[in-house]
Amino acid sequence: MDGLRGKFLVLDGPDGGGKTTVGRLLARRLTDAGLSVVQCRDPGGTKVGDRIRSVLLDFDLASMDIRCETFLFMASRAQLVAEIIRPALAAGKLVLCDRFISATCAYQGAAGYDFEAILSLGRHAVGTTWPALTFVLDVPPDVGLERIHRRPDAGRTGSLVATCVPAGVAPLAQARHLDAMERRPRSFHDQVRANFLALPSRYPAPVEIVDASAPLEQVLETLWERLKRL
Repeated sequence: MDGLRGKFLVLDGPDGGGKTTVGRLLARRLTDAGLSVVQCRDPGGTKVGDRIRSVLLDFDLASMDIRCETFLFMASRAQLVAEIIRPALAAGKLVLCDRFISATCAYQGAAGYDFEAILSLGRHAVGTTWPALTFVLDVPPDVGLERIHRRPDAGRTGSLVATCVPAGVAPLAQARHLDAMERRPRSFHDQVRANFLALPSRYPAPVEIVDASAPLEQVLETLWERLKRL
């Protein structure tokens, strides 16, 4: 695994694919293999980015223009790359990120934003810092949304909500905490999945699709074998 030092990896995919759990277990296994691993999430991962994340995921975005939504994701990403990812890669560490520009291609693409325009904005935001490999943990919407509804009730960035409320924007209900993307209609999630599955032929960096509806250990073994080849 020495060849993974200084590499940038991304876990992405439809909601309910298990990115958080898989990322935690994969990072532990990579650390046990002798690598120094930095984990981060997108949007967020920095003080600036976490405030942007709260605006994007903890509020009703019905009145937000899709361009504004996309620019906010890219702004958080620019800060994450400058503050966390580039310094870690320069120090020879492996960076494992939960979502990246691939997510904007899928989600904001499903909301109507042009794919090539997203990539152009991405290049402005991150320069040449693109992943060596993106794993798309693929699940059908029915499976992913069922998993989400089985999660314990909890707000993800509740400590920020009180200080980040934009004027005229309503916080989402906390009783069963679904973020702004998860609350969108089934047709939206169908298109998100289709966009993710199209990425290997359209994205300017390597993408591999992994069946995340398989048992967790099988998913981890699949990732491990593909990382050996990388």
